[in-house]
Amino acid sequence: MKQINPEGIRKILIRGTNWVGDAVMSIPAMREIRRIFHHAHITLLVRPWVRDVYADVDFVDRVLEHDKQGVHAGWSGLRRLATQLKHEQFDLAILFQNAFEAAFLAWSARIPVRLGYARDARSILLTHACQIDPQLRNVHQAYYYFGILAGAGLMEDRLWERPDYPLRIQIGVRDEDRKAAREILRAHGVDKGHLVIGLNPGAYYGGAKRWLSDRYASVADELAGKCEARIVIFGAPGERRIAEEIAEKMKGKPVILAGQTTLGQLMGLIKECRLLITNDSGPMHLAAALDVPQLAIFGSTSEIATGPLSSRAEIIKHPVECNPCFLRECPIDFRCMTLITVERVLGAAIKKLEENRKDTETA
Repeated sequence: MKQINPEGIRKILIRGTNWVGDAVMSIPAMREIRRIFHHAHITLLVRPWVRDVYADVDFVDRVLEHDKQGVHAGWSGLRRLATQLKHEQFDLAILFQNAFEAAFLAWSARIPVRLGYARDARSILLTHACQIDPQLRNVHQAYYYFGILAGAGLMEDRLWERPDYPLRIQIGVRDEDRKAAREILRAHGVDKGHLVIGLNPGAYYGGAKRWLSDRYASVADELAGKCEARIVIFGAPGERRIAEEIAEKMKGKPVILAGQTTLGQLMGLIKECRLLITNDSGPMHLAAALDVPQLAIFGSTSEIATGPLSSRAEIIKHPVECNPCFLRECPIDFRCMTLITVERVLGAAIKKLEENRKDTETA
């Protein structure tokens, strides 16, 4: 594998990941790309629904959308995008997306140096096809993206072997999204002085990652009563049914915003929360990167692999012999979630709110 000379790279294309959580977890590696290629112009190519994750960052110069439902639909759309990228004359493509299509696009765009993992039958399309270090299976997924850079000889340090390495993620929210978030809350009777607690009861991957709706409802009612909090329920359009189910089980009336916001507005709304209670999901990672206190409830998945990278996050988990199984649906009795009680989550929430109050007073 020929060594890549950073000084000879003027323009870089990063093919980003397709899902919100992965997009957030890839940010530390993107910052490392900026450090290595400090003089280069960096373009990030992503799907439209994750673009807002990068709306207020300093490690890329431009964000392009790969809209497979619009101008880039089908093979003709892919060829159109490849032609556009070819005209831009990129020197290097770094593929965080593992799909064959990502490598085919970089190859079709005639980008001379193409770097990514050797998987999905695409090695022949890459100039630098990296093998996955087996140790990456036992560490946080954020290191997975560093492994691409290390595999190509761009990093001497194998950061996943350094427990002292400060793996942190930080992003911002655009001013217009913060303003829109406040206007949305105000339209639902939530004013600036209210204590806002967010619930994110969905999880795209499947039901095995979702804590029970009736328990979310019980915790929300208790917090609304004891802390005089306003409860706001977030989620994707497909998760609105879950939000409405929780609302029906509550004594009080929450604000349901599932499926009603852009990603940027969701980020602004999360930033307005004093606390987010969430399953393992994209919004969990957004809250961590936005430095918002949260309780992250884990069932079928591993907090070691995909836990929130934030000192203000607390993992709620009940250890069982079958965890982590990484299944979409539980084939037995869902014990990893049913053993997490309302009392435990409520106690952790009240403690987290008190810690946040003290931190605010001493700031």
